[in-house]
Amino acid sequence: MSTSVKTNLPVDAGRIAGIVNGLAGITEPDRPYTRRAFTPLFLEGRAFLDRRFRAAGLETRIDAAGNLIGRRKGRKSALGTLMLGSHSDTVPEGGRFDGIAGVAAALEVARALSDAGIELDHDLEIVDFLAEEVSIFGVSCVGSRGMAGILPDGWLSRVQGELSLRQGIVEVGGDPSRLSALKRSDIKAFLELHIEQGPVLETGRLDIGVVTAISGITRIEIVVEGQADHAGTTPMGHRRDALVAASRLVLAIERLATEFSRGEGHFTATVGEFSIEPNAANVVPSKVRLLIDARAELRSQMERFLAELRPLCLDIAEAAGVTIAPANVISDNPPTPGDPLLLLALEESCDGIGARHRRMASGAGHDTAWMGRITRSAMIFIPCLGGRSHAPEEWAENDDIALGAAVLFEAVKRLDKRLQEKG
Repeated sequence: MSTSVKTNLPVDAGRIAGIVNGLAGITEPDRPYTRRAFTPLFLEGRAFLDRRFRAAGLETRIDAAGNLIGRRKGRKSALGTLMLGSHSDTVPEGGRFDGIAGVAAALEVARALSDAGIELDHDLEIVDFLAEEVSIFGVSCVGSRGMAGILPDGWLSRVQGELSLRQGIVEVGGDPSRLSALKRSDIKAFLELHIEQGPVLETGRLDIGVVTAISGITRIEIVVEGQADHAGTTPMGHRRDALVAASRLVLAIERLATEFSRGEGHFTATVGEFSIEPNAANVVPSKVRLLIDARAELRSQMERFLAELRPLCLDIAEAAGVTIAPANVISDNPPTPGDPLLLLALEESCDGIGARHRRMASGAGHDTAWMGRITRSAMIFIPCLGGRSHAPEEWAENDDIALGAAVLFEAVKRLDKRLQEKG
């Protein structure tokens, strides 16, 4: 925490630690910290949170999509709802702060408002979204998509073992039969605190990242087809080696992505999946499939990247004597910009408590991206050790979480008044 920050923060760091540590103790003993959605441990964590929500004076419920919500009634409920939160599920052997820090900070805002005797005009809701991480059903952000009214119907039939996603939602207390009516229109603003999952804040000795946008994620499949031949008898100059061509393509993608990353906005591209046929030591590879994960803060950058992929593939195919099919975009989610009014309120709140901050984009996906479809939304990042995340070594200092909670606290107070002025 910056030495310039006020020491008399309006939040209680000890209570935040109690939530984080309490959830950390609910894990598979030999795989810390594992508490995946739709498992008994997840339900145990949910019961822990429900007790803490109620102890803070919140009215709790599970909505149709399986989200745990705690409500603090405002003086003028007709104005709508301010919502804070994140998620409590983890990836396997994931981390004790990813998502959890955001839930703990949000709950602390509600408690701190009560401690200070502050009544908001808007209702305040604290949410633990269901299955933000990729779940046992192979899909993510189940709860936030449901709240936004954009959970695909086909997902409910996805099965893991004998359990379907539909049944899984029922088991956590949701009601899939009411999903079509769930889309919320009363939420006037949504804020989420999250660990950065990168090294920028720690390296820059900064307290808070004000997230300008959640990068859009586009996944692109490319198939390279050559010709299988005997690895020992086919001369090097007579081969149509799909793997050699694919290797050149991977390096070219890296060069192109590096060039784009030096331009405007956040940009990354990763070849994260790679398969080869026939995958035999004594056969020249005949076919390679690769999957690109490309992420861009600006949609124009993604469109340029996709446009430049085509001539890149053609040039490599011609040079290697192989065929490269046109890039197949298998999923394409646009970026979600932070709402300007909320970003301003967050920056003013940082300045008010002396937190050193900067604007930055998120390269990872978050529930905020789906909430941005139905309401004003924004995020803040706090530092994490070495930028590590989705690993047992993931770590965030409790004082840094508390500072982030204080920023949310101040922002909520500002927005409670400012949103009324905006009408």
